[in-house]
Amino acid sequence: MSSWATWRKLDSGGCSFAGESDEIMSQEEGRDQALKILVFSTETISDPGIDFAGSAHLPYDPAALVVTLPCSSGIKPQWILHAIDEGFDGVFIAADGTDCAFLPDCTRRTGDLFARAQSLLKESGHDPRRLKMAAICSVCAESFARHVENFGRELAGLNREEETHAAVGG
Repeated sequence: MSSWATWRKLDSGGCSFAGESDEIMSQEEGRDQALKILVFSTETISDPGIDFAGSAHLPYDPAALVVTLPCSSGIKPQWILHAIDEGFDGVFIAADGTDCAFLPDCTRRTGDLFARAQSLLKESGHDPRRLKMAAICSVCAESFARHVENFGRELAGLNREEETHAAVGG
């Protein structure tokens, strides 16, 4: 699965999106409010399953941008907030689960960062439901596609709720 953007560290300690994202975003402007979902995957556990979902042409949101990392416990909560602040509708963590080869407590660490990220989103005025996580293994193509499709529907509902709330002056 190709990604339309890459991450790079900024001097401020945050991260930004660079690469082809502007071109793809402009191509998507014609689509009816296309959702943008950032997916964090892991090199040896979830990424092969995600790649398999793409090569098997399983139906899931084509606006899902996959960023691969060595271990899901290495995701920084600030990256998640930055993604939402920069216009992503949601962030999905395709976690290592108990299959992580790097850390015996990866599942606990990833759960802790998930909780911190949800708190950070809430403190920043974002709905914490914009973040989802599931353990995705190397052969979990159908599970990944199902999770992203369901998450996309949830995000579309959240967007409608927020638009309605804003329209009534809430």
